[in-house]
Amino acid sequence: MNTMFRMLLVACLILPFAACKKEEAAKVEVVAAPLTAPTNDDLPAWRAYVTDVAKRNMEGITNSPYVYFLPSEATEGFGGQYERQLEKLEGDLSRGIIAGNMLVFASPSSSKMSELATTAFTQVGQGTMKGVKVLFVGNAADSEKVKVAAEPAGVNYIFIEAK
Repeated sequence: MNTMFRMLLVACLILPFAACKKEEAAKVEVVAAPLTAPTNDDLPAWRAYVTDVAKRNMEGITNSPYVYFLPSEATEGFGGQYERQLEKLEGDLSRGIIAGNMLVFASPSSSKMSELATTAFTQVGQGTMKGVKVLFVGNAADSEKVKVAAEPAGVNYIFIEAK
């Protein structure tokens, strides 16, 4: 009886420590390799790519990012989508974007996305967006245009080449 009691006592003392070790092992996080930009106009693939890029650049961001995405110019109804995105972006910028937020601009049509961003940033006052991260995913030539338009607002500009 004494031996049985001692065995139960030892089991009760060891069991919590064994459970802690299992929890620690379960917390191991696997980091996936970055996705590559789609080479075609596959919208679901583009959205997955943009989501992956945004997640990898969330350091210092305290809110969900504002994502502005345009499909390829060959997409039916592109003009209407462009106008709606521009209207949404201008509305968001006019209300004000505070520190801790991120704006993501991405599209298979990098030149049209840079046009959209530069058009909208002409209405933003200097230094009004300090602490806001602007992430442009596209071509290097288009990035410079967006950078010149966005930086006077005081943003932290980041360029990711779509590749």
